[in-house]
Amino acid sequence: MWWLFALLSAFFAALTAIFAKIGVKGIDSDLATGIRTIVILFITWGIVLYKGLGKEVGHLTRENWLFLLLSGCATGLSWIFYFRALQLGKVSQVAPVDKMSVAIAILLAVLFLGEALTWKTAVGAGLIISGTLVLIL
Repeated sequence: MWWLFALLSAFFAALTAIFAKIGVKGIDSDLATGIRTIVILFITWGIVLYKGLGKEVGHLTRENWLFLLLSGCATGLSWIFYFRALQLGKVSQVAPVDKMSVAIAILLAVLFLGEALTWKTAVGAGLIISGTLVLIL
């Protein structure tokens, strides 16, 4: 079932690129990122409150807080750079290069999380990196 959510994520990420490219036209990309972030904030907290999960915030550990805050910082920086790249480049170039994050995540998961690097995963990551280099060069 995880793959269904991953495919939905990919679909909405593709829509994000198209909508963002149109949305950043004629405005500062950081302003666009700020507006997008407010929308995400309301949608996400709406879901959390609808599901009754707000009370679970008190059960988070220091480790949860630390790594969720670091993740939020990384996400914010990613979005800022992504929106600026979309403002300067074509979606057909920026979006695929952004997806090199998949190969980087595989490498980091092997190094820091101890995940196994199978030959299929290594070949897939290599193809992503190769495709990214083709688009850049």
